[in-house]
Amino acid sequence: MIYKVLYQELKQEIPVRERTKSLYVEAESEKEVRTKLLDRNLNIEFIQVLDEAHLAYEKQSEHFMLESV
Repeated sequence: MIYKVLYQELKQEIPVRERTKSLYVEAESEKEVRTKLLDRNLNIEFIQVLDEAHLAYEKQSEHFMLESV
């Protein structure tokens, strides 16, 4: 499954919409996503599993890039 992760770059940073970034990770579960990203010191706001329609929409974005973690 592909997950979309919304995060802030600094763990102590308060979530602000304008500074929220996203990345895409392939994993079997949300727990696996968190484990894979543990060493990056990110303030993860939300992890969303993408269904086929949502994934197709996200792939149209020039910012879509599947992370290899």
